Amino acid sequence: MNNHVTVLEIDGTALDHNLNYFKQKINPETKILAVVKAFGYGSDGVQVAKHLEDKVDYFAVAYTHEGIALREANISKPILVLHPQIPNLKEVVSYRLEPNLYNFKIFNAFLKLADEAPLMNYPIHIKFNTGLNRLGFWHTDIPAIISDLKKTNHIKVQSLFSHLAASEDLEEQEFSINQINNFAYIAQQFYKHLGYEPLLHILNTSGVVNYAKAQFDMVRVGIGLYGFGNDDKETAALKNTHNLTSIISQIHTINPGETVGYNRAFVAKRPTKTATVPIGHADGLSRKIGNKKGYVLINNQKAPIIGNVCMDMIMVDVTKINCNEGDAVIIFNNQQMIQHIANVSETIVYETLTAISQRVKKVLKK
Repeated sequence: MNNHVTVLEIDGTALDHNLNYFKQKINPETKILAVVKAFGYGSDGVQVAKHLEDKVDYFAVAYTHEGIALREANISKPILVLHPQIPNLKEVVSYRLEPNLYNFKIFNAFLKLADEAPLMNYPIHIKFNTGLNRLGFWHTDIPAIISDLKKTNHIKVQSLFSHLAASEDLEEQEFSINQINNFAYIAQQFYKHLGYEPLLHILNTSGVVNYAKAQFDMVRVGIGLYGFGNDDKETAALKNTHNLTSIISQIHTINPGETVGYNRAFVAKRPTKTATVPIGHADGLSRKIGNKKGYVLINNQKAPIIGNVCMDMIMVDVTKINCNEGDAVIIFNNQQMIQHIANVSETIVYETLTAISQRVKKVLKK
């Protein structure tokens, strides 16, 4: 039972708004794959998937256990596992998950499993590397893949896909277009020699924004679902989904010369009222936002974080704020606050969101 008073509220209405925003950018027949990996980008992948199940065509997770969690929550939509590992392939099949096969080692391992089971036309996905150089077959592997596929009816290619390396950066437009063209060539070879036409997808969130003409059969929406686009204009059109709140546990009044927190990092220059809040770096707050670099909101007023961020707590300056123990504390409730934390932490929004600890209670409100 999670009795942490720090809570992340997931805004279901904002999720719907963001999903519809991207739907308006694509053709009605284009499928939507919702990315719910990493606990729904730091929220709750199961709750997000339950909320979106009747509104999208596919889900994607990074690892097998994430897909299992969705199945155990009775999510029935197809689930693509983006980075399966060979030791988990039997579980992939047991839970009707659909593996991305990205090199010959895992391709052959799954083909062997499918032959021995035996499976019949089990859906797989094949990823090609077109420039990100992370996961994926090379275009030169196409003849061998097609040859192997033609020898079996135990597996069937559900989709071919790739990943843009810099879709958010218009200065890399030439590189991105080359990736799209290379992927189109790969797809053409499969269509010509495979005998059927798998789904095709290459666009992520910023790809949908900048290269909507390359939407193929499906697009993958990740960070966009959670309120962030590839620039300020796109983000402003989206709604924040992550609202992180806590309470004041205790209020202290300290005298000039007294210190607050580990290493006595804050020294009071005048009588100072401080509030202790039960959230710390074990909950996902970077230590870099301490020492007045970050702030929280209490009664609609900014309270700077003073001293070092502790594992389980922060202390904030509430000298000029009328507040009491038990009052609500907003860590963030809009994109600007999240972006500020990311900037001060010298990182990106993705890391700020996915860093939110699993001990923080997650609640989805529709």
